Amino acid sequence: MKFLDLAKIIVKSGNGGPGSVSFRREKFIEHGGPDGGNGGKGGDVIFEAGANLNTLIDYRFQQHQEAGNGRGGAGRNRSGHAGKDVILRVPVGTQVLAEDKETVLLDLSKDGQRVVFMKGGDGGFGNAHYKSATNQAPRRFAPGWPGEEREIWLRLKLIADAGLVGLPNAGKSTFLAACTAAKPKIADYPFTTLSPNLGVVQLGGRGGRSFVLADIPGLIEGAHEGQGLGTRFLGHVERTKILIHLIDGTEDNVVKSYKTIRKELKAYGGGLSRKAEIIALNKCDALTETDIKKKLATLRKFTKKKVYAISAVAQMGVGDLLNIIEKKVH
Repeated sequence: MKFLDLAKIIVKSGNGGPGSVSFRREKFIEHGGPDGGNGGKGGDVIFEAGANLNTLIDYRFQQHQEAGNGRGGAGRNRSGHAGKDVILRVPVGTQVLAEDKETVLLDLSKDGQRVVFMKGGDGGFGNAHYKSATNQAPRRFAPGWPGEEREIWLRLKLIADAGLVGLPNAGKSTFLAACTAAKPKIADYPFTTLSPNLGVVQLGGRGGRSFVLADIPGLIEGAHEGQGLGTRFLGHVERTKILIHLIDGTEDNVVKSYKTIRKELKAYGGGLSRKAEIIALNKCDALTETDIKKKLATLRKFTKKKVYAISAVAQMGVGDLLNIIEKKVH
């Protein structure tokens, strides 16, 4: 299934049905009086979040979502049927934005969360409603209230506990594949990952400790200005509790690699540069012991943080790193 995290749709709630003008006319019954029923209520627009969904692709081809209109009232005091609600099922983590793509109208962050986003119009009164002692044969009725219509954007931000960041070819997808059941595309050229991937890390076997790990496409210098794939996918790690910063150990200047990503995180905003961070030097199976110690020392001196030496391919240091991540997540 194609991954889509941004979609524009037009939603409309239903119009209320009109009231009825009717008089009771039966044999042997004089002065039957008004018996026009009320119109039915228009359908609502409802959003529902589901954990079994992970893309907004359905709304690429179904951009118009309309609830049903209420039916008109009828004689014998019969009210019209209410219009059918339209229920829009979206992945957990979906935000509903105004047309400006900035104002957040709704944030669906819990599985099963259900919110009435737009209410349908109320039905109009029939002439029976207007009967009184001074007006016993009213011919007055009310049309139904119109529903609402607006253009909105749906933006998906994946829900994960930890997120992987780094330059292209830093080994993020390999790391995800090594510690989860996810099967991201892996190749020896940059920008292999074109859309975010999620995986569940199970520690201690099934039923043991676990956390959700997100992998996003790599960033390059100038990503906040649209270079490469830009920063579009950084929204998927905004909700994470911690970032795992992977650095390619085969790079000559590992500090430059680290500074590039930190600069892009700060330029993007969203609090990413202030999140807790774990730094890991990846691909250490391709380095000598001397090179590993030298690059670890360089990074530690610059970042003032502990740096872990790992190799996702060779499963070197991965288990220990996952245990550390799990403790910080929980």
